[in-house]
Amino acid sequence: MNPPSVLPHAAMRPALHRIGRDQTPVVTIDAFCGDCTPVVELAAALAPLPPATNHYPGLRRVIAAHEPAMAYAESLLEAAAPFIAGAYDIDSFDLIEASFSMVTAPAQTLTPVQRSPHFDSTDPRHFAVMHYLRETEGTAFYRHRATGIECVTEANLAHYVAAARGEAARAGPSYIAGSNAHYELIGGVTGHADRLVIYPGSLLHSGVIAPDTQLSSDPRDGRLTANLFIRAA
Repeated sequence: MNPPSVLPHAAMRPALHRIGRDQTPVVTIDAFCGDCTPVVELAAALAPLPPATNHYPGLRRVIAAHEPAMAYAESLLEAAAPFIAGAYDIDSFDLIEASFSMVTAPAQTLTPVQRSPHFDSTDPRHFAVMHYLRETEGTAFYRHRATGIECVTEANLAHYVAAARGEAARAGPSYIAGSNAHYELIGGVTGHADRLVIYPGSLLHSGVIAPDTQLSSDPRDGRLTANLFIRAA
């Protein structure tokens, strides 16, 4: 299969959002490549996806440098680069990791850390670039009530972890769905198919997983996303 080329689509619709009290920039780009089907087929060709080795509640297949899917990932970042530069004042960046990911863990099997919002990195140069490949509920962003923290940094990491660890242990066996006693919902992005979302890795966030979401492990049927992590050079 020839890898799909991700080029700026004629109907591409970019938008810049400001999230929370910190007014953290979050970028969305709708109709990013025009047709996700070839990308879904790339993921399907790699199935079955293996279980994630971190706290991600499901399957994650890291894309290797020599695979056709890497051409898609590199093309995606090339097309997204002007929007990343404009929103975050970044001249260049490096790809840390690219993967196809699928949430598959039933709510009753979640570990305490999986029941609460999380952050990807405390590095201010670290950003997440997510391409929704099938229609999903999306991604939500949060403020930690006890500390007021929206973005976790090296300076506030210890304070946040000390407060959040006990709260996570007491959380019920479910995905977080909006505001609760410990976190306040401050914004969100609906996961429309072929929407790209870009946000700082330090921003507290969680996938929106409704109780009736069909958690299939088939890339053609499940909650499939392409997840890319980049670091500003």
